[in-house]
Amino acid sequence: MPVVLVDVGETDVLPIFIAFEEAMSIARGLDAEGIGRPLTHDLTLDVVEELGGRLDHVVIRDVEEGTYFADVHLQTPRGEAVVDARPSDSLALASRTNAPISVAPAVFEEGRRGRGEFADLQDIREVSAQ
Repeated sequence: MPVVLVDVGETDVLPIFIAFEEAMSIARGLDAEGIGRPLTHDLTLDVVEELGGRLDHVVIRDVEEGTYFADVHLQTPRGEAVVDARPSDSLALASRTNAPISVAPAVFEEGRRGRGEFADLQDIREVSAQ
């Protein structure tokens, strides 16, 4: 299932294929939907915040043979920390905090596709409600 990253100034998009479960976690974050006990991404943010940190931004930084790599940038009491993460986890964390998401220019160039290729996709929040 693709997550389609859109740059407002671009006519193309960057699709990153992730599993259904990760897509659901991103959707829960976008909807700020709580399901009672925290899921892994909620727990991760709770731990970061309890230790005095906050998620600053996410960068999709590299792609190798179709596999994307991301960094989660945190502000902590000791300064900035950068944590290697899967893009799906990074996006799930960012969706819960409204943290900015950026894509390295070379990564966007390598993976860019026309928006029209994804025009028929349903929003994961609609799929999960069916």
